[in-house]
Amino acid sequence: MPTVGDLLDFENLLPELILGLGLALLIGNGLAWRKHRQGKTPGGVEEAQYRPGRVVFLSLVGLVLTVWGAVTLFT
Repeated sequence: MPTVGDLLDFENLLPELILGLGLALLIGNGLAWRKHRQGKTPGGVEEAQYRPGRVVFLSLVGLVLTVWGAVTLFT
């Protein structure tokens, strides 16, 4: 009889969450970078500022988290 821990696979939950967070950071900041290069501003925001240092930093954090989660999950 499987237990709740077996059904939800708690052993791989943290690497999956880290992988998801890293991918979200990479995709979100990549889209922000792309929109800025196209000259578009976010809709619904009046005083939006593009901060290139923040985009690069968060993209690097996302890359580290993605690699960490993927290596932990797939090895």
